[in-house]
Amino acid sequence: MKNTFKMISFGVILVIAMFSVQTVLAASIVVGGKGFTEQLLLAEVTGQYLTSKGFDVELKTGMGTSLVREALENRQVDLYWEYTGTAFLTFHKNKFANQPGEEIYKAVKAKDAGIGIVWLNASSANNTYALAVRQADSGSKGLKTLEDLAAKLNAGDKLTLGCNIEFYKRDDGLKPLQKKYGFEFPRSDIKRMETGLVYKALKDGDVDVGLVFATDGRIPAFNFVVLRDTKNYFPAYAITPTVREETLKAHPDLAEHLNKLSSLIDDATMSALNAQVDVEKKSVTEVADGFLKAKGLK
Repeated sequence: MKNTFKMISFGVILVIAMFSVQTVLAASIVVGGKGFTEQLLLAEVTGQYLTSKGFDVELKTGMGTSLVREALENRQVDLYWEYTGTAFLTFHKNKFANQPGEEIYKAVKAKDAGIGIVWLNASSANNTYALAVRQADSGSKGLKTLEDLAAKLNAGDKLTLGCNIEFYKRDDGLKPLQKKYGFEFPRSDIKRMETGLVYKALKDGDVDVGLVFATDGRIPAFNFVVLRDTKNYFPAYAITPTVREETLKAHPDLAEHLNKLSSLIDDATMSALNAQVDVEKKSVTEVADGFLKAKGLK
């Protein structure tokens, strides 16, 4: 009788143990990410938030764009944050012809659905190319939009532009931008330099207009104003969680959690988070923790 009871007890314990292991495995999520500040932050925020929701999270960050995409396709990661413009132009080889951001999002969402990758709700953060000016000049010179810039240049105002060599040469770079808005920087007023140096040159007054990435942390830190692209010249690069379809099926609540995070991220928020790391030199872990606590998510 005792042996029978022991066998039953052992069997119950074994079943419970197996169920527990299966539960842990079922809740295991691998979050991928690229190797620059914004992507490291997004992965860390996601990892900390999902951990607080009971998931066992592993981070695999520091990858290049092609590698992290391949990792998603090959089931090495379950999810990561991607940019709509990157998928539209790089992964799916589309041509940009001033399609609005919503159209780009719908195109990549539909295309990737065919290979089991789900694009959840896009955030309001759009990390695209942009032209920026110092805040003081935005006020004193009335520079709020790219149309304002065109009007100033066409009226004879002398303004210098700082941009990287790629933007100066590329087919969807400076020349077609000038054509779209009907202005032209004299060649002598264009200073070509590495991307990172543009921010310093603009801050120090060495140039009047600088090429930036819209969610870069140095924009708010250096009091820059991004000129609005009223004619929709630059492609949309909306930051969006992308997840393997089978992962979502295994964890039905995952989409709700990720969409919650996405709803909290816009240009200003992302820029501020980036600035805490790049300018204030805080750790990615610290900044992610602070963000989640400030939003009441931790």
